[in-house]
Amino acid sequence: MPSPPRVSRTELFWGFLTVSLSGFGGVMPFARRMLVERRRWLTEREFLDLLGLCQFLPGPNIVNMSICVGSRFQGGAGAAIACAGLLIAPFCLVLALGALYSRFGELTAVRGALGGLGAAAAGLVVSTGLRMLWPYRGNGHAMAFAAVTFVAVALLRWPLHWVLPVLAPLSIAVAWRRS
Repeated sequence: MPSPPRVSRTELFWGFLTVSLSGFGGVMPFARRMLVERRRWLTEREFLDLLGLCQFLPGPNIVNMSICVGSRFQGGAGAAIACAGLLIAPFCLVLALGALYSRFGELTAVRGALGGLGAAAAGLVVSTGLRMLWPYRGNGHAMAFAAVTFVAVALLRWPLHWVLPVLAPLSIAVAWRRS
């Protein structure tokens, strides 16, 4: 097994800053690309395991991801630095956009542009979900839990905070028993 990469605090800051500048709202696909494909700080499996944890924890998944990755490579300071890299640019951008929206938000063109951004974000979420599902294609139990979770949350519209406490322990028990 190869040794984990060494990641400096500067690399953490700039890595997550570039992720935050890559998208607006849904940057997890960009985080995956940066962490797994480009910088190879995490394997695909490590990313998926970490994402599962980040989704279970309270708060935004991408913020949880930055904190976990930063902590993994540089401890508490790394967690703070990675999170700062992730949040500083969107914070400034949202302040500027909020000021512009308060001035020009009633224009039809502005409303149309926001609708187009929503459609693009939905496409990114779907493509990331399919890409994340790929490593589990040979694991029937994982696919079954993914399908049941999708049906429960997306189709039946059951609250995630009801579905996770039931399915998470079951999926852990099945995975533990299989290993």
